Amino acid sequence: MALSSRLLAKSKQLRGSQILLPLEHAFPVRSFAKEAAPAALKGDEMLKNIFLEVKKKFETAMGVLRKEKITIDPDNPAAVEQYAKVMKTVREKADLFSESQRIKYTIQTRTQGVPDARTYLLTLKEIRIRRGLTDEVGAEAMMMDALEKVEKEIKKPLMRDDKKGMALLLAEFDRINKKLGIQKEDLPKYEEQLELKIAKAQLEELKKEALEAMETQKKREEFKDEEMVDVKSLDIRNFL
Repeated sequence: MALSSRLLAKSKQLRGSQILLPLEHAFPVRSFAKEAAPAALKGDEMLKNIFLEVKKKFETAMGVLRKEKITIDPDNPAAVEQYAKVMKTVREKADLFSESQRIKYTIQTRTQGVPDARTYLLTLKEIRIRRGLTDEVGAEAMMMDALEKVEKEIKKPLMRDDKKGMALLLAEFDRINKKLGIQKEDLPKYEEQLELKIAKAQLEELKKEALEAMETQKKREEFKDEEMVDVKSLDIRNFL
């Protein structure tokens, strides 16, 4: 039961530790515009709505997981792809964020009201670090260099409501994207690659937890003579 609970938690949270987000540096281009925050509810009404929404999402996710076969085999690309497909179905039916959507939402909410471009980029870096994402291509340094170049040209700090200055910065970002070989039309492909990396990482964690659980059980007197089963043969649906 603990294993199935872990699986459900992962389907809801979609955590990706130490996962490279290839388009992390493209977010400023898509998210610099300020967006209005949704109206907030208060008191008992808010708590009731949250409870009902969480309950509905939980039941929907469980319904999908009871039907779909998941093979705990992170070294098998087909098993990883199937697991990612199941998690995508869970997200779509339960109306949950994908990891890329979650990051974009975090950026939008955390940068709401940030007036200048430098603070915005520093906030992006903080979000990346807190979510355990890596910047292997050095995109952050390139973006900060681009900002330095623009601010030197306009001879003042760049504010987000400075349309002319922002146009110069976004043009610099376009050059960075081109240098790194990243195109907007490839966004779906990069997001799919990210989800596959997350799926593999989650299957590896599920495998580790399953092996640890079996090792613990084997230490009990009544199970000491039994052989451990191959985790690939486990059907998680039997534990839900």
